[in-house]
Amino acid sequence: MDVAAEDSRDEASQPGPHPVPDAPETTTLHPPPDEPTTDAVARPPRRGPLAALALAWPALLGYAAVRAVGLVTLWIWGSARGSRLEGILAGRYDSDWYLGIAAHGYDHAESLHSNMAFFPLYPWLVRLLDQSWALDPQQAALTVSWLGSLAAAWGLFAIGNHLADRRTGVLLAVVWGVVPHAVVESLAYTEAIFTAFAAWALYAVLTDRWLTAGLLCLLAGLTRPTASSLIAVVGLAALVALVRRRAPWWRPLAAMLLAPLGWVGFVVWVGDRTGGLDGWFRIQGEGWNSSFDGGAFTVSRTGEILDSPSRFQHYMVALVLLAALTLFVLSIMDRQPWPLLLYSGLLLVTTIGAAGYYHSKGRFLLPAFALLLPVAGALARARRGRAYPVLVLLTAVSAYFGGYLTLVWTSSP
Repeated sequence: MDVAAEDSRDEASQPGPHPVPDAPETTTLHPPPDEPTTDAVARPPRRGPLAALALAWPALLGYAAVRAVGLVTLWIWGSARGSRLEGILAGRYDSDWYLGIAAHGYDHAESLHSNMAFFPLYPWLVRLLDQSWALDPQQAALTVSWLGSLAAAWGLFAIGNHLADRRTGVLLAVVWGVVPHAVVESLAYTEAIFTAFAAWALYAVLTDRWLTAGLLCLLAGLTRPTASSLIAVVGLAALVALVRRRAPWWRPLAAMLLAPLGWVGFVVWVGDRTGGLDGWFRIQGEGWNSSFDGGAFTVSRTGEILDSPSRFQHYMVALVLLAALTLFVLSIMDRQPWPLLLYSGLLLVTTIGAAGYYHSKGRFLLPAFALLLPVAGALARARRGRAYPVLVLLTAVSAYFGGYLTLVWTSSP
């Protein structure tokens, strides 16, 4: 994507080969008090893909390394159980639904438990790759996911580097690769490519690239229903830019018009196919038992889990939800740009406010990468001797939990 070639910082302000210092730094996630904290950030210069890659390669290498640890752990563990790695990653639960859509298209909603609950871009890409290259459907699905995860890691690096420094960007990408549910980033699921679209769209917002932001938001809206959070952020940011006349008026206006087209277009298509504009919502609610109750289910279920013997997965989800809320508070205290705060907040609202699928709420928060900025910033300020043991521990925990989710846990991650 074009925005991947854009750097978030003028290299002229970074002497030498960008060393990672041992001494603590004064890394902050906001500009000094006399500078604007949200919108008026200098637009980084455009760079060619090779120059951008030269800046981002430590983030991509670090992310790939920690995910490789998780995949090797999964391969060894799965082999001991007689399971093939490819089948573990692309042959279960939501993966089957996406591969079914890629192979046969959407059904006609003979029952409300319809595959039209799943958004279309990921299966479209899988089908395109499957038909264009010598790959079977599972290999095509994993290729899309893995490329999407690398694009997401690159986008996270761009945001961290833009807001703080190169080291923070690298660590933001790495930390995203070792969160408890990071194994999902390597499955034939949509979280990886959605996070890529969201990260680069938000980077485009932070750097006033409005056409790019609108187009990426459109694609995100074809990928996951939670794109509604991103649409709200891009639309509001574009409106602010339009009112403040920070760009040629037609660019933010175009972003406002483009951003919701993917999400709205698919929902309207499902409505037309099912005979009612609320068709997609009925499929979600009545067919898949997924609805919004403002958080009553989540609070009640968390209380039950913490008050009685429960499965390890449920304890971990409760911990992830509590940690996410804490990180959101820290993000506010760090004065993150308001588009990132709003995006994180809306994802928290949609995740916590949804009834049902408690065991998957940790996975649903994977695209809320901005919540990890306080962690990445703290590690960036720490000496290497302190940061590395923390990263090793997180990598080990993530690798084990990834194996647990895919080999021990009996439901979708």
